[in-house]
Amino acid sequence: MKSDAAKCGVEKAPHRSLFKALGFIDEEMNKPLIGIASSYSEIIPGHMNLDKIVQAVKDGIRMSGGVPVVFGTIGVCDGIAMNHTGMSYSLPSRQIIADSIELVAKAHAFDGLVLVPNCDKVVPGMLMAAARVDIPSIVISGGAMLAGKTNGKTTDLSSVFEAVGAVNAGKMTEEELCDLENSACPTCGSCSGMFTANSMNCLSEVLGMALPYNGTIPAVFSDRLRLAKKSGMRVVELVKEDIKPSDILTEDAFMNAVAVDMALGCSTNSLLHLPAIAYECDVEINFDKINEISEKVPDVCKLSPAGHHHIEDLHMAGGIPAVVNGLIKKGLLNESCLTVTGKTLKENVEKAVVKNSDVIRLDNPYSATGGLAILRGNLAPDGAVVKKAAVAPEMMKHKGPARVFDSEEEVSKAIREGKINPGDVVVIRFEGPKGGPGMKEMLSPTAALAGMGLDKSVALITDGRFSGATRGASIGHVSPEAAEGGPIAYVHEGDLIEIDIENKYINLLVPEEELKNRKPKVVEKPVKGYLNVYRKGVSSANTGAVFHSIKE
Repeated sequence: MKSDAAKCGVEKAPHRSLFKALGFIDEEMNKPLIGIASSYSEIIPGHMNLDKIVQAVKDGIRMSGGVPVVFGTIGVCDGIAMNHTGMSYSLPSRQIIADSIELVAKAHAFDGLVLVPNCDKVVPGMLMAAARVDIPSIVISGGAMLAGKTNGKTTDLSSVFEAVGAVNAGKMTEEELCDLENSACPTCGSCSGMFTANSMNCLSEVLGMALPYNGTIPAVFSDRLRLAKKSGMRVVELVKEDIKPSDILTEDAFMNAVAVDMALGCSTNSLLHLPAIAYECDVEINFDKINEISEKVPDVCKLSPAGHHHIEDLHMAGGIPAVVNGLIKKGLLNESCLTVTGKTLKENVEKAVVKNSDVIRLDNPYSATGGLAILRGNLAPDGAVVKKAAVAPEMMKHKGPARVFDSEEEVSKAIREGKINPGDVVVIRFEGPKGGPGMKEMLSPTAALAGMGLDKSVALITDGRFSGATRGASIGHVSPEAAEGGPIAYVHEGDLIEIDIENKYINLLVPEEELKNRKPKVVEKPVKGYLNVYRKGVSSANTGAVFHSIKE
């Protein structure tokens, strides 16, 4: 066992004395030492139940003959951090999460790891750490929030963000808004739609790093505690079998995740996180490959914000196993990939069936092609991402004048003041990984436009990113970003921009000679502390915004 390096032999008597200071007994010294990385906190609704999940994991580990040790890591609630300085810290937190778990796991010679995340950057950050540390590991999340009920209508967090726009447009009273904010998020858990957290929790199953139904069992269901116990039990067996993340996180596993991503219509942020996890495994997820997969895989689900279903509906309809089994039968996945069960992906799901064909439409898909698309053109030579499953049909093709803003704050002010008109193409730049820095998630402007009824006539383009709760023609991750002199830095107010989501292109309709004579806009936002370090080391969005070594 790896932990023998810190426990065994005469020379490790000092080490054992420290273990015994923790209350360890001799009988525990010869058992697998399992680290439990928990992001429990009292500031994130998705994490407030993780103490209970952790206790269930500990019970499972002990039942299987292991010794659990819990340690903490950070997390950011994207909803609370939204639309102010806090959002600059969300994506950078992914790096801190990965680094902190690597440091603790390596420093203490753990034999195995259980990763207990729930929300947006914590899930990918923990998976990045698992890939780096490469000891037997398993993911068990805290589960999804139940959808809310407001005056008989099903609601969620995105409903509240969109209601702000409705209030500003005079379509809703502040009293109605208060009723909504009191009921839209009724339980603990990751926000109830197919937003980023739930996207990544679902894809953890497909990657093979979590037990079946990890992505969909609601946080308040006792099934979640039972799954946590099973995960604790299973990690001890993974140690005995020496099954590591490097055995599971193969190129085929990532391609499976991309395919299911397309079928579910996951958050655009999944195409920021999957490449980052793959980077830790020396696997490249090429954007052109993503479009190839999207052309073959049907869009079989429309969960909020794309539709009215929520994660609880997907769970009751058969969950991710039912979706995966259906795609395997269509020949769209590699069925032989190894998973943390010790079985193949096919073996995990072969008994799963669709229980509600209105929620999982394998035989009558919403679209013959996937829910996400990569756009390219002279405005985004290295690619941009759109959740096409959440785009209104009338916005699949759009041409309009650019309305250019150099920050989220500027565009939010313009929307509040009614300065955005039907037909406009809103360009938000200098919000990328370096330019932000931190690549803000911009749900507030998109939700405000939706609440004002403009999501079917206004497009948004940014080198930053959009929330998983965003709907409409919202095109993010434009690469290269403005801070790196990308074409988006050359756009002028009033320039015509053409978007064709079906044909996957986005172009600035300005003569090439004129573009050659333009100088790029340069904006460098002053920052201190970790954001300054992050800006120096982070890569482009099309490569996952991974953190390279700091350049001198």
